[in-house]
Amino acid sequence: MHEHTVGKWLRRFAEKRIEGLSDEYRSGRPRTVTDDKVAEVVERTLTTMPKDATHWSVRSMAERTGVSHTTVHRIWSAFSLKPHRSETFKLSTDPLFVDKVQDIVGLYMAPPDRAVVLCVDEKSQIQALDRTQPVLPMAPGAAERRTHDYVRHGTTTLFAALDVATGAVIGKCSRRHRATEFLAFFKEVEATVPQGLDVHLVMDNYATHKTEKVRNWLARRRHWHVHFTPTSAS
Repeated sequence: MHEHTVGKWLRRFAEKRIEGLSDEYRSGRPRTVTDDKVAEVVERTLTTMPKDATHWSVRSMAERTGVSHTTVHRIWSAFSLKPHRSETFKLSTDPLFVDKVQDIVGLYMAPPDRAVVLCVDEKSQIQALDRTQPVLPMAPGAAERRTHDYVRHGTTTLFAALDVATGAVIGKCSRRHRATEFLAFFKEVEATVPQGLDVHLVMDNYATHKTEKVRNWLARRRHWHVHFTPTSAS
């Protein structure tokens, strides 16, 4: 704020102490929304749900409380209320949760020397779609255009390893995501990573990652180290 504004409030405090910090009466139209009405809107927003919808809207709340929808919007903004938004959470019950988090975060924040840290995961059930006609390229006055209909070519699975230091991604697509395909992806990673480096893999607890075939392959490579995320964690 401007220095004159700061000076004004300093002078008020110097003259009247705490009482001087109360804002003076302002001229203009008096308030039409009482504190009780504001409290009612906030309480209804936090503790009730509309009968015919999944969440309150400014208009449905305005109709229920007898104020305008702009008033509801101002109240929600003042109290940071957003009934239309919903977020998810998950509590992990892994007894080694703290140890695993510290281990993985430590790899990200301070990776070992002469080593590469890879985040490994797979995305299954990716639809392989193709448009029924060729895409029309962008032209002056016209955006790129494509047909709304498409042809299905089955599904594919993307195996990917993200190098957290460089952002490079090692990727491979496969029709299935069994241990056989996962192991084939590991072999591609091994061929990509420079020799002489330790390989630290951060993976979740998907069953394919822990099959006997995969564990035996990793056991024969002492320079490969697996770090599993906590159970039920990302």
